[in-house]
Amino acid sequence: MLFRQLEYFVAVAQERHFARAAEKCYVSQPALSAAIAKLERELNVTLINRGHSFEGLTPEGDRLVVWAKRILAEHDAFKAEVDAVRSGITGTLRLGTVPAASTTVSLLLSAFCSEHPLAKVQIRSRLASAELHRRLREFELDAAMVHTTPNDADDLEVTPLYQEHYVLLSPAEMLPPGASTMSWPDAAQLPLALLTPDMRNRRMIDEAFAGYSITVAPQVETDSVASLFAQAATGNWACIVPHTWLWASRLNADIRVVEMVEPVIKSEVALATNSAGPGSPIARALNASAQQLRLNEFFDAQLLSITHRR
Repeated sequence: MLFRQLEYFVAVAQERHFARAAEKCYVSQPALSAAIAKLERELNVTLINRGHSFEGLTPEGDRLVVWAKRILAEHDAFKAEVDAVRSGITGTLRLGTVPAASTTVSLLLSAFCSEHPLAKVQIRSRLASAELHRRLREFELDAAMVHTTPNDADDLEVTPLYQEHYVLLSPAEMLPPGASTMSWPDAAQLPLALLTPDMRNRRMIDEAFAGYSITVAPQVETDSVASLFAQAATGNWACIVPHTWLWASRLNADIRVVEMVEPVIKSEVALATNSAGPGSPIARALNASAQQLRLNEFFDAQLLSITHRR
């Protein structure tokens, strides 16, 4: 059995199409088909249901694709380990992040890339936590920044990074003079622009309003936190956003920031990696960089600076 055969088989399983899989692997379709047929003969099983085209994996194929991904990941990790011993951390870090952490990831990467200048990074920033977890388990990502939950799986190693909480961005004329905090019932009286209901941050915001038996119906909904900053800048809406976005977003002089209280809703964000096996050296290096950061102190200082200045 050759690693190349497993690569071709995984490509077919992912693409669900022989020609696309062959293109992905930079080989001809006959060469790819022949390699998979040889793999089936070696294992003495049928892995793929074939008709005029790909018709899905057999039960044996479904089992093998799980093992194949793991074997290929361990193979890549071993090669990376050898390279790391010889010349330091190299290769490409495949990093995923929930949308709410898409600006914070730059702080983590600043530390990581300073320590490992030969490494490159690819970021996937618009994936839900469930999809990030799936990609970690199937070795499609090296690490991911996710919100933690009590149901986090045992096959993921989780390193807490920081806690986000919520602030209100509002045109100054919508707020009482000198206010530094805002209750949820008071916020409900403002014209709001919020994240879309499918996003985790919006669900937490709705739960906070529901604690007061309030259901909000914002005029504007968006799946982008950056877009909320722009909505507030127009002067027409107030927005509720994670405080972790304040450091990377420019606020004009007419916008004020106040903390949402009664209650203060907090959510932990962590760095997750696959805990199976020794793991890749690039993921371990990122984890080591993450453990040196003091992001809670950084974000709290930024919030204090903005609210004090205004």
